[in-house]
Amino acid sequence: MLKKTLLAFGLFALALTGARAQTKDIVDTAVGAGQFTTLVKLVQEAGLVETLKGKGPFTVLAPSDEAFKKVPKEIVDKLLADKKLLTQVLTYHVIAGKVMSTDLKNGAAPKTVQGETVKVRIKGSTVNFNNAKVAKADIGASNGVIHVIDTVILPPSVAKALGLDKAKDKAKKTY
Repeated sequence: MLKKTLLAFGLFALALTGARAQTKDIVDTAVGAGQFTTLVKLVQEAGLVETLKGKGPFTVLAPSDEAFKKVPKEIVDKLLADKKLLTQVLTYHVIAGKVMSTDLKNGAAPKTVQGETVKVRIKGSTVNFNNAKVAKADIGASNGVIHVIDTVILPPSVAKALGLDKAKDKAKKTY
């Protein structure tokens, strides 16, 4: 009887911990994680904080700070100088709805909030959105889910606007 009571209490405590972890929205979850300082700064710069704190649900493909370090300074400067382009890049990392890793299908092309699609590639246990590898999946938030990616992805229209569409190396559309 004592074992059953302790087990039930343990499961109840675990359920409470899981529920508490998801009381923060996408923005607060990203801030609390400590690995998205650049992303959070850019979301603030673009004026998207209130949107991502909204009801949602949203799926955010969140480049880590390490991912942003790969982006050449001249590209970052161009994006910071053009709020419209910055907003397009950031909203390309957001899918309307809550898409868990178990919902993903190889070859699928979910439409982003920006309007263009990202391609899902699954090979074994590795999942990619375009050329960005998912480093950690399914970080729950009260208004959606975050998938950490190792690369910043650019929508084709922004790559074209930045003159990167002429690059022979397709990796130039991601960083």
